[in-house]
Amino acid sequence: MKEINFAINLRSLRRSKDMTQIELANMLHVDKRTVSAWENHVCEPSYAMLAKICEIFSESFDSILT
Repeated sequence: MKEINFAINLRSLRRSKDMTQIELANMLHVDKRTVSAWENHVCEPSYAMLAKICEIFSESFDSILT
């Protein structure tokens, strides 16, 4: 089974855009702690939230999840 690297990919994408966790959280209408939890493997976003993240970074589901 292939490991999902969502947390690593999200942090990398966010940093590549010089975006803070707070900025991303505001764009997604979530708390900064939620973005932090995603990036620290504590939890994962819902499918709908994942779609919004993909849209913000112009990424596909496959690229952000692998």
